[in-house]
Amino acid sequence: MANDAVLRSSLICLAAVILVVGISTQSFKKMVATYVVGVLGIAGVILPDWAYFNRDFSRWTSPITAEERAAQIAQRSGSKRFRIYYMRVAIYAAVYAVALNKWWMFVSS
Repeated sequence: MANDAVLRSSLICLAAVILVVGISTQSFKKMVATYVVGVLGIAGVILPDWAYFNRDFSRWTSPITAEERAAQIAQRSGSKRFRIYYMRVAIYAAVYAVALNKWWMFVSS
């Protein structure tokens, strides 16, 4: 990961959320569940190899070739803009919506 500041600030925000959950629920299990869901969520958004996933959805099942990697690096130097693929956004939204729903049901019970 090129920018560690994003990871650091995400973990600090997660620590604040864990503290609020711990104080409001007074449950160590709910604090641990918040920690696990938060770390997995942060890892899923910040840590993936976006060079691999920053291509068409149909190509995710095949390995990235050296030519594709070189083309992405050349494209990235010219434009820093993040391309949005709707299939990736839909998958991430569905996974995180289910995870947050399960976490909220557990914490609020």
